[in-house]
Amino acid sequence: MSSSRFVADSPVVTTRAELAAHLAAGGKPASDWRIGTEHEKFVFCRTSLRPLPYEGEKSIRSILEALIPLGWTPMEENGLPIALEHPDGSSITLEPGGQLELSGAQLPTLHDTCTETSAHLRLMKSILEPLGIGIIGLGFHPKWRRDEFPWMPKGRYAIMRRYMPTRGSLGLDMMVRTCTVQANLDFRDEADMVKKFRVALALQPVATALFANSPFVEGKPSGFLSTRAHVWTDTDPDRTGILPFVFESGMGFERYVDYLLDVPMYFVRRNDRYIDVAGQSFRDFLQGRLPGLPEEQATLADWNDHITTAFPEVRLKRYLEMRGADGSRWCQICALPALWTGLLYDATALDAAWDLVKDWTPGDRLALHRVAAREALHGRFKGGTVRDLAARVLAIAGTGLANRHRLNDAGEDERRFLGSLAAIVETGRTHAEELLDLYRGPWGESVDPLFGAFSY
Repeated sequence: MSSSRFVADSPVVTTRAELAAHLAAGGKPASDWRIGTEHEKFVFCRTSLRPLPYEGEKSIRSILEALIPLGWTPMEENGLPIALEHPDGSSITLEPGGQLELSGAQLPTLHDTCTETSAHLRLMKSILEPLGIGIIGLGFHPKWRRDEFPWMPKGRYAIMRRYMPTRGSLGLDMMVRTCTVQANLDFRDEADMVKKFRVALALQPVATALFANSPFVEGKPSGFLSTRAHVWTDTDPDRTGILPFVFESGMGFERYVDYLLDVPMYFVRRNDRYIDVAGQSFRDFLQGRLPGLPEEQATLADWNDHITTAFPEVRLKRYLEMRGADGSRWCQICALPALWTGLLYDATALDAAWDLVKDWTPGDRLALHRVAAREALHGRFKGGTVRDLAARVLAIAGTGLANRHRLNDAGEDERRFLGSLAAIVETGRTHAEELLDLYRGPWGESVDPLFGAFSY
């Protein structure tokens, strides 16, 4: 897709109110609420276990091009395919280190989400297996060093690669060595957005704990059950974290705009290229005073680009993105949207979730955030454990899904997708701990068997 055409067709913006109105326009009645699911996967050569380069016979580009005859339309940058779009509204995008992500269509039920996920993974498996290529869902890559990963040919990644080390020590690890599962959910209006945002931010560490699936770095235990979550704590303080202002009086679309205006820019797209304006201010851009593009006016397309460069645990676009979970096994991908749909899409469940978190202090939220990455369900929190809290959260989510009463052809409601999480809470053992036991036992302190045992 031509970025210059995209920008040229986009209206100029000059005020905070316009930016806030753009976010507010995402509001919709409950009957129109949808579920979007995104999941990233590491791609590797089955013989060497190495990540794939962009070019070559066995490469990321060869995978993208193999999908084009199957109904996927390529999006190009500098003549190179860097993403694919499907007529159903889904897309396949390329992360910095060659991770592949399915950004799913906006779907009405979790049954539809699971059908989409399974169809995608079966398709990928059918293409990749004959080529000796595998894909796997983990929160952090268990084997290779950062400098052993290829970088994908996207202009924004080159700018981020230069800027990230100026703001934290783990930003480049975030880019090339992490994967996540994400759920995107709607809101009705500003009040509904604020309530959902607060509940989601407060409880995001519970998702981190339940989905903990990244205990290794470069072939050794890292000391964290979710290394991915730990990496985000030293990536860039300007654009990450749990956003204390969301819980303060006055939170709304304009307050979130103010936050985004204070997030330093990375780039501006013009004439099919990315212009490096890293560290500069979108406030200046609104006024036509951006040092990197003097007298150029900001457009709505520029604003939408800038929104994507903030990485808090929950991100507001024209919907809410839940960003706290590790990449996971095939069987657990649908559990993440099930958890958040149950909590946020039923009024009774949302009220119960808010009652659970509304009296937490900023210190409580920060403590939960920190303990989830290292200890997952075993962490201590407010006189109990994160496991205790997770059990309460799952019960609320189950009530919410039961109240939605969305049935499949077998007459089952959406609670079936919480089963894998219920098993984790019952045993108290996350996937990360299962991996550690295998590493210390039958795998003989090697992470190599992981790729065969848990690839899709």
